[in-house]
Amino acid sequence: MFTWLVHKHQRLILAIAVLASFVAFLDGSVINVALPAIVRELGGGLSVQQWVVDAYLITLGSLILLAGSLSDVLGRILILRIGLIGFGITSILCAISPFPEFLIVSRGLQGIAGALLVPSSLAIILSAFRGAEQSKAIGQWTAWTSTAFLAGPLLGGLFVDYLSWRWVFAINVIPIAITLYLLAILKQKDTRVAGVHIDYLGAALCVLGLGGPVFALIEQGNLGWQSPAVLLPMILGLVAFAAFIWRQRVARQPLMPLGLFTVRNFWVGNVATTFIYGALSLGGFVVVLFLQEVAGFPATLAALALLPMTIINIVASSYFGTLSGKYGPRLFMAAGPILAGIGYLLMLTADKDVNYWSQIFPGVLLFAVGLSATVAPLTAAILGSISETQSGIGSAINNAVSRVAGLIAVALTGLIVGETLDTDGFHRGLIATAGLLIVGGVVSAIGIQNPKHAPRATSEAGASAGASTATPDSTGAQS
Repeated sequence: MFTWLVHKHQRLILAIAVLASFVAFLDGSVINVALPAIVRELGGGLSVQQWVVDAYLITLGSLILLAGSLSDVLGRILILRIGLIGFGITSILCAISPFPEFLIVSRGLQGIAGALLVPSSLAIILSAFRGAEQSKAIGQWTAWTSTAFLAGPLLGGLFVDYLSWRWVFAINVIPIAITLYLLAILKQKDTRVAGVHIDYLGAALCVLGLGGPVFALIEQGNLGWQSPAVLLPMILGLVAFAAFIWRQRVARQPLMPLGLFTVRNFWVGNVATTFIYGALSLGGFVVVLFLQEVAGFPATLAALALLPMTIINIVASSYFGTLSGKYGPRLFMAAGPILAGIGYLLMLTADKDVNYWSQIFPGVLLFAVGLSATVAPLTAAILGSISETQSGIGSAINNAVSRVAGLIAVALTGLIVGETLDTDGFHRGLIATAGLLIVGGVVSAIGIQNPKHAPRATSEAGASAGASTATPDSTGAQS
Protein backbone atom coordinates (compact mmCIF):
# COMPACT_ATOMS: atom_id res chain seq x y z
CA MET A 1 0.00 0.00 0.00
CA PHE A 2 2.80 2.41 0.95
CA THR A 3 4.63 1.69 -2.33
CA TRP A 4 1.47 2.43 -4.32
CA LEU A 5 1.04 5.76 -2.51
CA VAL A 6 4.66 6.70 -3.17
CA HIS A 7 4.26 5.94 -6.86
CA LYS A 8 1.00 7.89 -7.01
CA HIS A 9 2.75 10.87 -5.41
CA GLN A 10 5.61 10.63 -7.91
CA ARG A 11 3.22 10.40 -10.86
CA LEU A 12 1.47 13.53 -9.62
CA ILE A 13 4.79 15.39 -9.37
CA LEU A 14 5.74 14.27 -12.87
CA ALA A 15 2.40 15.46 -14.25
CA ILE A 16 2.88 18.86 -12.59
CA ALA A 17 6.41 19.20 -13.96
CA VAL A 18 5.32 18.23 -17.48
CA LEU A 19 2.37 20.63 -17.55
CA ALA A 20 4.35 23.54 -16.09
CA SER A 21 7.12 23.16 -18.65
CA PHE A 22 4.64 22.49 -21.44
CA VAL A 23 3.16 25.95 -20.90
CA ALA A 24 6.50 27.69 -21.37
CA PHE A 25 7.54 25.50 -24.31
CA LEU A 26 4.17 25.88 -26.04
CA ASP A 27 4.39 29.66 -25.85
CA GLY A 28 7.87 29.62 -27.32
CA SER A 29 6.88 27.37 -30.21
CA VAL A 30 3.91 29.39 -31.51
CA ILE A 31 4.97 33.02 -31.41
CA ASN A 32 6.72 33.32 -34.80
CA VAL A 33 3.61 32.04 -36.56
CA ALA A 34 1.47 34.77 -34.99
CA LEU A 35 3.76 37.74 -35.70
CA PRO A 36 2.37 38.79 -39.11
CA ALA A 37 -1.22 38.68 -37.81
CA ILE A 38 -0.23 40.71 -34.74
CA VAL A 39 1.28 43.45 -36.90
CA ARG A 40 -1.70 43.46 -39.28
CA GLU A 41 -4.09 44.10 -36.40
CA LEU A 42 -2.07 46.25 -34.00
CA GLY A 43 0.18 48.00 -36.49
CA GLY A 44 3.95 48.36 -36.61
CA GLY A 45 6.57 46.69 -38.75
CA LEU A 46 9.60 44.49 -38.33
CA SER A 47 10.74 46.29 -35.16
CA VAL A 48 7.45 45.47 -33.42
CA GLN A 49 7.81 41.83 -34.44
CA GLN A 50 11.35 41.82 -33.08
CA TRP A 51 10.21 43.33 -29.79
CA VAL A 52 7.36 40.86 -29.34
CA VAL A 53 9.97 38.08 -29.44
CA ASP A 54 12.83 39.83 -27.64
CA ALA A 55 10.88 41.43 -24.78
CA TYR A 56 10.12 37.88 -23.62
CA LEU A 57 13.67 36.63 -24.19
CA ILE A 58 15.32 39.59 -22.39
CA THR A 59 13.59 38.91 -19.08
CA LEU A 60 13.59 35.13 -19.49
CA GLY A 61 17.27 34.87 -20.39
CA SER A 62 18.52 37.36 -17.82
CA LEU A 63 16.47 36.04 -14.89
CA ILE A 64 16.66 32.28 -15.38
CA LEU A 65 19.81 32.06 -13.23
CA LEU A 66 18.14 34.15 -10.52
CA ALA A 67 15.14 31.81 -10.59
CA GLY A 68 17.31 28.91 -9.44
CA SER A 69 18.46 30.87 -6.40
CA LEU A 70 14.92 31.97 -5.60
CA SER A 71 13.65 28.38 -5.67
CA ASP A 72 16.39 27.37 -3.21
CA VAL A 73 15.63 30.25 -0.82
CA LEU A 74 11.84 30.45 -1.03
CA GLY A 75 10.96 26.87 -2.02
CA ARG A 76 10.47 25.15 -5.36
CA ILE A 77 6.72 24.62 -5.05
CA LEU A 78 6.14 28.26 -4.09
CA ILE A 79 8.23 29.57 -6.99
CA LEU A 80 6.49 27.20 -9.40
CA ARG A 81 3.07 28.37 -8.19
CA ILE A 82 4.08 32.05 -8.51
CA GLY A 83 5.44 31.37 -12.00
CA LEU A 84 2.22 29.65 -13.10
CA ILE A 85 -0.05 32.39 -11.76
CA GLY A 86 2.18 35.09 -13.25
CA PHE A 87 2.30 33.33 -16.61
CA GLY A 88 -1.47 32.99 -16.66
CA ILE A 89 -2.07 36.66 -15.84
CA THR A 90 0.47 37.91 -18.35
CA SER A 91 -0.87 35.55 -21.03
CA ILE A 92 -4.29 37.15 -20.62
CA LEU A 93 -2.70 40.61 -20.82
CA CYS A 94 -1.01 39.58 -24.08
CA ALA A 95 -4.30 38.25 -25.43
CA ILE A 96 -6.22 41.48 -24.76
CA SER A 97 -3.45 43.86 -25.89
CA PRO A 98 -5.02 46.94 -27.54
CA PHE A 99 -1.78 48.31 -29.04
CA PRO A 100 1.80 47.10 -29.71
CA GLU A 101 3.44 48.74 -26.68
CA PHE A 102 1.01 47.03 -24.33
CA LEU A 103 1.78 43.66 -25.90
CA ILE A 104 5.54 44.22 -25.71
CA VAL A 105 5.41 45.13 -22.00
CA SER A 106 3.15 42.15 -21.33
CA ARG A 107 5.60 39.86 -23.12
CA GLY A 108 8.41 41.16 -20.93
CA LEU A 109 6.38 40.39 -17.83
CA GLN A 110 5.53 36.98 -19.26
CA GLY A 111 9.26 36.28 -19.59
CA ILE A 112 9.72 36.98 -15.88
CA ALA A 113 7.09 34.38 -15.04
CA GLY A 114 8.51 31.96 -17.61
CA ALA A 115 11.94 32.15 -15.97
CA LEU A 116 10.40 30.63 -12.84
CA LEU A 117 8.76 27.64 -14.52
CA VAL A 118 11.29 25.33 -16.17
CA PRO A 119 14.03 25.35 -13.46
CA SER A 120 11.46 24.75 -10.73
CA SER A 121 9.68 21.98 -12.64
CA LEU A 122 12.94 20.12 -13.15
CA ALA A 123 13.94 20.64 -9.51
CA ILE A 124 10.81 18.96 -8.15
CA ILE A 125 11.48 15.93 -10.37
CA LEU A 126 15.06 15.66 -9.15
CA SER A 127 13.88 15.91 -5.53
CA ALA A 128 11.16 13.25 -5.90
CA PHE A 129 12.98 10.57 -7.94
CA ARG A 130 16.26 8.75 -7.40
CA GLY A 131 18.51 6.49 -9.45
CA ALA A 132 17.01 4.69 -12.42
CA GLU A 133 13.55 6.09 -11.63
CA GLN A 134 14.92 9.61 -11.92
CA SER A 135 16.37 8.86 -15.34
CA LYS A 136 13.07 7.36 -16.46
CA ALA A 137 11.12 10.35 -15.12
CA ILE A 138 13.39 12.80 -16.94
CA GLY A 139 12.92 10.80 -20.14
CA GLN A 140 9.14 10.96 -19.74
CA TRP A 141 9.36 14.70 -18.99
CA THR A 142 11.38 15.27 -22.15
CA ALA A 143 9.09 13.13 -24.30
CA TRP A 144 5.89 14.82 -23.15
CA THR A 145 7.23 18.37 -23.32
CA SER A 146 8.55 17.65 -26.81
CA THR A 147 4.94 17.39 -27.92
CA ALA A 148 4.68 21.14 -27.32
CA PHE A 149 7.05 21.64 -30.25
CA LEU A 150 4.84 19.45 -32.43
CA ALA A 151 1.48 20.81 -31.32
CA GLY A 152 2.46 24.44 -30.78
CA PRO A 153 3.01 25.70 -34.33
CA LEU A 154 0.04 23.76 -35.70
CA LEU A 155 -2.28 25.09 -32.98
CA GLY A 156 -0.89 28.58 -33.47
CA GLY A 157 -1.44 28.44 -37.22
CA LEU A 158 -5.01 27.19 -36.80
CA PHE A 159 -5.79 29.89 -34.25
CA VAL A 160 -4.36 32.63 -36.48
CA ASP A 161 -6.12 31.40 -39.62
CA TYR A 162 -9.52 30.53 -38.19
CA LEU A 163 -9.90 32.44 -34.89
CA SER A 164 -7.41 35.11 -33.83
CA TRP A 165 -3.75 35.42 -32.87
CA ARG A 166 -5.00 36.34 -29.39
CA TRP A 167 -5.90 32.69 -28.78
CA VAL A 168 -2.20 31.84 -29.06
CA PHE A 169 -1.80 33.45 -25.63
CA ALA A 170 -5.26 32.79 -24.15
CA ILE A 171 -4.95 29.02 -24.56
CA ASN A 172 -2.20 28.99 -21.89
CA VAL A 173 -4.83 29.47 -19.18
CA ILE A 174 -6.16 25.90 -19.50
CA PRO A 175 -2.95 23.93 -18.71
CA ILE A 176 -2.04 26.51 -16.07
CA ALA A 177 -5.37 26.01 -14.28
CA ILE A 178 -4.95 22.23 -14.38
CA THR A 179 -1.40 22.48 -12.99
CA LEU A 180 -2.46 24.77 -10.15
CA TYR A 181 -5.22 22.29 -9.26
CA LEU A 182 -2.72 19.42 -9.18
CA LEU A 183 -0.41 21.49 -6.95
CA ALA A 184 -3.32 22.07 -4.59
CA ILE A 185 -4.01 18.35 -4.18
CA LEU A 186 -0.30 17.46 -4.00
CA LYS A 187 -0.01 18.86 -0.47
CA GLN A 188 3.77 18.50 -0.51
CA LYS A 189 5.79 20.38 2.09
CA ASP A 190 8.12 22.82 0.41
CA THR A 191 11.87 22.61 1.00
CA ARG A 192 14.30 25.46 1.33
CA VAL A 193 18.09 25.37 1.13
CA ALA A 194 19.87 27.01 4.03
CA GLY A 195 22.70 29.48 3.53
CA VAL A 196 21.83 30.55 -0.02
CA HIS A 197 22.14 34.27 -0.77
CA ILE A 198 20.52 35.91 -3.79
CA ASP A 199 22.63 38.21 -5.93
CA TYR A 200 19.98 40.81 -6.74
CA LEU A 201 22.58 43.34 -7.89
CA GLY A 202 23.98 40.83 -10.37
CA ALA A 203 20.48 40.11 -11.70
CA ALA A 204 19.74 43.84 -12.17
CA LEU A 205 23.04 44.40 -13.98
CA CYS A 206 22.34 41.41 -16.22
CA VAL A 207 18.91 42.76 -17.23
CA LEU A 208 20.32 46.22 -17.97
CA GLY A 209 23.35 44.76 -19.74
CA LEU A 210 21.14 42.80 -22.12
CA GLY A 211 18.25 45.24 -22.46
CA GLY A 212 20.28 48.31 -23.43
CA PRO A 213 22.17 46.86 -26.41
CA VAL A 214 19.10 44.96 -27.64
CA PHE A 215 17.03 48.16 -27.54
CA ALA A 216 19.72 49.95 -29.54
CA LEU A 217 20.01 47.16 -32.13
CA ILE A 218 16.28 47.06 -32.74
CA GLU A 219 15.57 50.81 -32.68
CA GLN A 220 18.56 51.87 -34.79
CA GLY A 221 16.46 50.99 -37.83
CA ASN A 222 13.88 53.58 -36.77
CA LEU A 223 16.03 56.26 -35.14
CA GLY A 224 19.51 55.79 -36.63
CA TRP A 225 22.79 55.19 -34.84
CA GLN A 226 23.38 58.91 -34.33
CA SER A 227 20.30 59.25 -32.10
CA PRO A 228 21.04 59.65 -28.35
CA ALA A 229 18.07 57.32 -27.75
CA VAL A 230 20.10 54.59 -29.47
CA LEU A 231 23.67 55.45 -28.45
CA LEU A 232 23.02 55.94 -24.74
CA PRO A 233 21.26 52.58 -24.16
CA MET A 234 24.00 50.83 -26.14
CA ILE A 235 26.83 52.41 -24.12
CA LEU A 236 25.10 52.12 -20.74
CA GLY A 237 24.08 48.54 -21.50
CA LEU A 238 27.64 47.51 -22.36
CA VAL A 239 28.89 49.17 -19.16
CA ALA A 240 26.22 47.37 -17.14
CA PHE A 241 27.14 44.02 -18.71
CA ALA A 242 30.82 44.61 -17.91
CA ALA A 243 29.77 45.40 -14.35
CA PHE A 244 27.75 42.16 -14.27
CA ILE A 245 30.86 40.16 -15.20
CA TRP A 246 32.85 41.98 -12.51
CA ARG A 247 30.09 41.28 -10.02
CA GLN A 248 30.27 37.57 -10.78
CA ARG A 249 33.98 37.64 -9.91
CA VAL A 250 33.49 39.22 -6.48
CA ALA A 251 30.04 38.04 -5.34
CA ARG A 252 30.00 35.50 -2.51
CA GLN A 253 27.38 33.40 -4.32
CA PRO A 254 27.39 34.53 -7.95
CA LEU A 255 24.56 33.77 -10.34
CA MET A 256 27.12 32.61 -12.92
CA PRO A 257 30.30 31.14 -11.36
CA LEU A 258 33.07 32.22 -13.74
CA GLY A 259 35.30 29.37 -12.60
CA LEU A 260 33.28 27.00 -14.78
CA PHE A 261 34.61 28.80 -17.84
CA THR A 262 38.12 27.58 -17.08
CA VAL A 263 36.96 24.11 -18.19
CA ARG A 264 37.76 23.77 -21.89
CA ASN A 265 34.74 21.86 -23.15
CA PHE A 266 32.42 23.99 -21.02
CA TRP A 267 33.53 27.34 -22.41
CA VAL A 268 34.05 26.10 -25.97
CA GLY A 269 30.66 24.40 -25.87
CA ASN A 270 28.99 27.61 -24.75
CA VAL A 271 30.73 29.60 -27.50
CA ALA A 272 29.42 27.04 -29.99
CA THR A 273 25.98 27.33 -28.36
CA THR A 274 26.05 31.09 -28.94
CA PHE A 275 26.53 30.70 -32.70
CA ILE A 276 24.27 27.67 -33.15
CA TYR A 277 21.29 28.88 -31.13
CA GLY A 278 21.64 32.40 -32.48
CA ALA A 279 21.30 30.83 -35.93
CA LEU A 280 18.23 28.84 -34.89
CA SER A 281 16.40 31.95 -33.72
CA LEU A 282 17.40 34.06 -36.72
CA GLY A 283 16.62 31.31 -39.24
CA GLY A 284 13.24 30.39 -37.76
CA PHE A 285 12.27 34.06 -37.50
CA VAL A 286 13.02 34.97 -41.13
CA VAL A 287 11.75 31.75 -42.72
CA VAL A 288 8.32 31.84 -41.06
CA LEU A 289 7.92 35.58 -41.73
CA PHE A 290 9.00 35.18 -45.38
CA LEU A 291 6.60 32.34 -46.04
CA GLN A 292 3.68 34.39 -44.69
CA GLU A 293 4.49 37.99 -45.61
CA VAL A 294 6.24 37.50 -48.97
CA ALA A 295 5.25 34.07 -50.28
CA GLY A 296 1.66 34.41 -49.02
CA PHE A 297 1.42 31.15 -47.07
CA PRO A 298 -1.44 30.89 -44.54
CA ALA A 299 -0.20 30.77 -40.95
CA THR A 300 -1.00 27.06 -40.64
CA LEU A 301 1.09 26.09 -43.68
CA ALA A 302 3.93 28.38 -42.59
CA ALA A 303 3.92 26.66 -39.20
CA LEU A 304 4.03 23.24 -40.82
CA ALA A 305 6.90 24.20 -43.12
CA LEU A 306 9.56 23.54 -40.47
CA LEU A 307 7.68 20.79 -38.63
CA PRO A 308 9.87 18.05 -40.19
CA MET A 309 12.76 19.53 -38.23
CA THR A 310 11.04 18.85 -34.91
CA ILE A 311 9.96 15.34 -35.89
CA ILE A 312 13.43 14.33 -37.08
CA ASN A 313 15.02 15.93 -34.01
CA ILE A 314 12.78 13.97 -31.63
CA VAL A 315 13.33 10.69 -33.49
CA ALA A 316 17.07 10.98 -34.19
CA SER A 317 18.50 12.90 -31.22
CA SER A 318 18.76 9.86 -28.96
CA TYR A 319 20.48 7.93 -31.77
CA PHE A 320 23.11 10.61 -32.21
CA GLY A 321 23.40 10.90 -28.44
CA THR A 322 24.28 7.20 -28.29
CA LEU A 323 26.87 7.60 -31.06
CA SER A 324 28.34 10.60 -29.26
CA GLY A 325 28.67 8.54 -26.10
CA LYS A 326 30.55 5.88 -28.07
CA TYR A 327 32.81 8.02 -30.25
CA GLY A 328 32.89 11.34 -28.40
CA PRO A 329 31.02 14.59 -29.18
CA ARG A 330 33.63 16.41 -31.28
CA LEU A 331 32.82 14.92 -34.69
CA PHE A 332 29.08 15.43 -34.29
CA MET A 333 29.39 18.96 -32.92
CA ALA A 334 31.62 19.85 -35.89
CA ALA A 335 29.75 18.13 -38.72
CA GLY A 336 26.19 18.68 -37.46
CA PRO A 337 26.12 22.50 -37.54
CA ILE A 338 27.96 22.63 -40.87
CA LEU A 339 25.42 20.23 -42.37
CA ALA A 340 22.60 22.34 -40.92
CA GLY A 341 24.17 25.47 -42.40
CA ILE A 342 24.32 23.88 -45.85
CA GLY A 343 20.61 23.12 -45.42
CA TYR A 344 19.89 26.83 -45.08
CA LEU A 345 22.01 27.60 -48.13
CA LEU A 346 19.88 25.19 -50.16
CA MET A 347 16.92 27.50 -49.51
CA LEU A 348 18.60 30.35 -51.43
CA THR A 349 16.77 29.25 -54.59
CA ALA A 350 13.46 30.39 -53.02
CA ASP A 351 11.84 33.54 -54.39
CA LYS A 352 8.47 35.26 -54.02
CA ASP A 353 6.72 32.47 -55.93
CA VAL A 354 8.28 29.82 -53.74
CA ASN A 355 7.81 26.12 -54.39
CA TYR A 356 8.01 24.60 -50.93
CA TRP A 357 8.79 21.02 -51.97
CA SER A 358 11.68 21.89 -54.29
CA GLN A 359 13.06 25.09 -52.70
CA ILE A 360 12.44 24.82 -48.94
CA PHE A 361 11.81 21.17 -48.01
CA PRO A 362 15.24 19.75 -49.06
CA GLY A 363 17.00 22.39 -47.00
CA VAL A 364 14.73 21.74 -44.02
CA LEU A 365 15.53 18.01 -44.16
CA LEU A 366 19.29 18.58 -44.30
CA PHE A 367 19.07 21.18 -41.56
CA ALA A 368 17.04 18.77 -39.40
CA VAL A 369 19.60 15.98 -39.72
CA GLY A 370 22.44 18.37 -38.91
CA LEU A 371 20.62 19.78 -35.90
CA SER A 372 19.76 16.29 -34.60
CA ALA A 373 23.44 15.36 -34.81
CA THR A 374 24.33 18.47 -32.79
CA VAL A 375 21.97 18.89 -29.85
CA ALA A 376 22.65 15.81 -27.67
CA PRO A 377 26.46 15.80 -28.24
CA LEU A 378 26.59 19.53 -27.47
CA THR A 379 24.82 19.02 -24.15
CA ALA A 380 26.91 15.97 -23.31
CA ALA A 381 30.15 17.85 -24.03
CA ILE A 382 29.18 20.81 -21.84
CA LEU A 383 27.68 18.98 -18.87
CA GLY A 384 30.02 16.00 -19.11
CA SER A 385 33.00 18.31 -18.61
CA ILE A 386 31.98 19.43 -15.12
CA SER A 387 31.20 17.59 -11.90
CA GLU A 388 27.75 16.23 -11.14
CA THR A 389 27.38 18.73 -8.29
CA GLN A 390 27.80 21.55 -10.83
CA SER A 391 25.48 20.14 -13.50
CA GLY A 392 22.50 22.17 -12.29
CA ILE A 393 24.19 25.57 -12.56
CA GLY A 394 26.05 24.41 -15.67
CA SER A 395 22.83 23.58 -17.49
CA ALA A 396 21.25 26.84 -16.29
CA ILE A 397 24.19 28.83 -17.70
CA ASN A 398 23.97 26.99 -21.02
CA ASN A 399 20.23 27.63 -21.09
CA ALA A 400 20.79 31.34 -20.47
CA VAL A 401 23.52 31.51 -23.14
CA SER A 402 21.25 29.91 -25.74
CA ARG A 403 18.39 32.28 -24.98
CA VAL A 404 20.60 35.37 -24.99
CA ALA A 405 22.08 34.25 -28.31
CA GLY A 406 18.58 34.02 -29.76
CA LEU A 407 17.71 37.38 -28.26
CA ILE A 408 20.67 39.11 -29.94
CA ALA A 409 20.13 37.33 -33.25
CA VAL A 410 16.52 38.50 -33.47
CA ALA A 411 17.62 42.03 -32.48
CA LEU A 412 20.09 42.01 -35.39
CA THR A 413 17.45 40.95 -37.91
CA GLY A 414 16.75 44.51 -39.02
CA LEU A 415 20.43 45.09 -39.81
CA ILE A 416 20.58 41.86 -41.81
CA VAL A 417 17.33 41.86 -43.79
CA GLY A 418 16.54 45.59 -43.90
CA GLU A 419 13.57 47.58 -42.64
CA THR A 420 11.09 45.31 -44.45
CA LEU A 421 11.50 41.66 -45.31
CA ASP A 422 11.66 40.97 -49.06
CA THR A 423 13.28 38.22 -51.15
CA ASP A 424 16.75 39.81 -51.06
CA GLY A 425 16.50 40.34 -47.31
CA PHE A 426 15.37 36.76 -46.89
CA HIS A 427 18.42 35.55 -48.78
CA ARG A 428 20.68 37.66 -46.57
CA GLY A 429 19.00 36.13 -43.53
CA LEU A 430 19.60 32.62 -44.87
CA ILE A 431 23.28 33.37 -45.54
CA ALA A 432 23.72 34.88 -42.05
CA THR A 433 22.02 31.85 -40.48
CA ALA A 434 24.18 29.43 -42.44
CA GLY A 435 27.29 31.42 -41.52
CA LEU A 436 26.51 31.27 -37.81
CA LEU A 437 25.91 27.51 -37.97
CA ILE A 438 29.11 26.86 -39.90
CA VAL A 439 31.14 29.00 -37.46
CA GLY A 440 29.61 26.99 -34.60
CA GLY A 441 30.79 23.81 -36.29
CA VAL A 442 34.30 25.17 -36.85
CA VAL A 443 34.55 26.34 -33.23
CA SER A 444 33.57 22.83 -32.09
CA ALA A 445 36.03 21.15 -34.47
CA ILE A 446 38.91 23.28 -33.18
CA GLY A 447 38.05 23.53 -29.50
CA ILE A 448 36.06 20.49 -28.32
CA GLN A 449 38.06 17.58 -26.94
CA ASN A 450 36.75 14.04 -26.75
CA PRO A 451 37.07 12.68 -23.22
CA LYS A 452 39.86 10.19 -22.66
CA HIS A 453 37.39 7.99 -20.83
CA ALA A 454 33.71 7.31 -21.40
CA PRO A 455 31.72 10.55 -21.18
CA ARG A 456 29.57 11.07 -18.15
CA ALA A 457 26.38 10.48 -20.13
CA THR A 458 24.55 9.46 -16.99
CA SER A 459 20.98 10.09 -16.08
CA GLU A 460 21.83 13.45 -14.55
CA ALA A 461 23.61 14.69 -17.64
CA GLY A 462 20.74 13.48 -19.73
CA ALA A 463 18.31 15.12 -17.37
CA SER A 464 19.97 18.45 -17.65
CA ALA A 465 20.23 18.05 -21.38
CA GLY A 466 16.55 17.54 -21.84
CA ALA A 467 15.43 19.94 -19.19
CA SER A 468 17.68 22.91 -18.93
CA THR A 469 19.44 23.18 -22.26
CA ALA A 470 17.22 25.03 -24.70
CA THR A 471 15.48 22.76 -27.15
CA PRO A 472 14.78 24.05 -30.64
CA ASP A 473 11.15 24.23 -31.60
CA SER A 474 9.59 23.65 -34.96
CA THR A 475 9.97 27.26 -35.99
CA GLY A 476 13.68 27.08 -35.43
CA ALA A 477 13.61 29.16 -32.30
CA GLN A 478 14.39 28.02 -28.82
CA SER A 479 11.79 27.60 -26.18
